Amino acid sequence: MLTLSCPQCPGIVSTVASFLFDHGFDIVEHQQFDDARSGRFHSRTAFVGPDAEVDVAALTEAFAERAAGFAMDFEITGPRTPRVLVMVSRLGHCLNDLVFRWRSGSLGADLVAVVSNHEDLRPMAEAAGLPFHHVPVTAASKPAAEAELLRLVGEHEADLVVLARYMQVLSDDTCRALHARAINIHHSFLPGFKGAKPYHQAFDRGVKLVGATAHYVTPDLDEGPIIEQEVIRIDHTHDPAALATVGRDAEALALSRAVTWHCQRRVLLNGHSTVVFR
Repeated sequence: MLTLSCPQCPGIVSTVASFLFDHGFDIVEHQQFDDARSGRFHSRTAFVGPDAEVDVAALTEAFAERAAGFAMDFEITGPRTPRVLVMVSRLGHCLNDLVFRWRSGSLGADLVAVVSNHEDLRPMAEAAGLPFHHVPVTAASKPAAEAELLRLVGEHEADLVVLARYMQVLSDDTCRALHARAINIHHSFLPGFKGAKPYHQAFDRGVKLVGATAHYVTPDLDEGPIIEQEVIRIDHTHDPAALATVGRDAEALALSRAVTWHCQRRVLLNGHSTVVFR
């Protein structure tokens, strides 16, 4: 897989195609987007070769010579399945959905561990055969807890960290350490309904749509680049409990799509936004 972003100019696609042809690869999928506002070009090119193994380091070094002429930011990845570490607190609907999709082979990633600040979801994780790490968090222990989180990310060789309703705010330093490889899910009522019981607030205001947003984690709380959003229409018959049920469905759907698209290298950062090649 070759993904890249660079300033718009003639010859980019030709350069990519000729490079892959010269190295014996066949293009099986190509998508591109020209951002007229920023003047940036983004593309995702999937390719296959006669050998199952690809020397990613050698291929990256070879392409760098051509990429330099276009000021490309690029990444070449092999067929390795991304490894995902999931963080949770007490709500298990997103973890349960990710486990189901992982076991059915539709997630596009391997779950490798679950980290939680509570013990509630240990049975769910262990029933799925996943290592469960209890890392309590208090105001005093937060730096040590986040250091342990980063250690576990390294120990499990995780490519992506998923905050599947993990109810702790990560520090700026940890957000930076996990830049572009940590995804969070929250209800899309934010910031319209802040604080406790957002679904009760939504009910009181007579909302007609329930939604959820999956985004990259950044130091700006709940303001990272958006990857996916899910919206479900509701009506006056939905009480706060029913709204919460619908909201959990939206959260699971948006999060699973975001994880899958990220792991398929379909998501490219574009400033504070994203380009998602579906």
